[in-house]
Amino acid sequence: MRISHERIYKSLFVQSRGVLRKELLEHLRLRWKMRRSKLATTAGWQRGQIRDAVSIRNRPPEEEDSAVSGRWEVDLLACANNSHIATLVERHSRFTMLVKVAGKDRTSVVRSLPQAVRKMPRELRRSLTWGCGTELSKRRALTMATDFSICFCEPPKPWQRKSNENTNRFLRQHFPDGTDV
Repeated sequence: MRISHERIYKSLFVQSRGVLRKELLEHLRLRWKMRRSKLATTAGWQRGQIRDAVSIRNRPPEEEDSAVSGRWEVDLLACANNSHIATLVERHSRFTMLVKVAGKDRTSVVRSLPQAVRKMPRELRRSLTWGCGTELSKRRALTMATDFSICFCEPPKPWQRKSNENTNRFLRQHFPDGTDV
């Protein structure tokens, strides 16, 4: 007899109540309070647009190759009290840099990333792949300061930055919600 992981999660979220539920949720990796349906979408939400954004589909074919060092994936990890961590993951070696960012606004992000990036050798500064967040809408200033070419994922597809998404999932275990950086 086989039971899928989805069935186990559903039974945890639907059947358990009170103290038992809190005790069981502590042992889950993601510690979700509620399971979302696969059919739940963000269609109809108004979101900001990044002007002149280079899509991940339009990047040069040599940037697709993760066998070459210097291809980075970047995202922001939100913490308590408006503190954020920028996670930079190099696709070839999986080397990860964590950069403390003062806020999620574009000036804070553009101010803090070049300071961290300048410490790495020039040959490791090839390209950045960012999510669809508007915190990098001043990407030209970041490109000028760091010599990176920057491209963006398509809005509903964060899995286009697989390495970074997996890294952020593991970092959430060490920086759970409510942690102030």
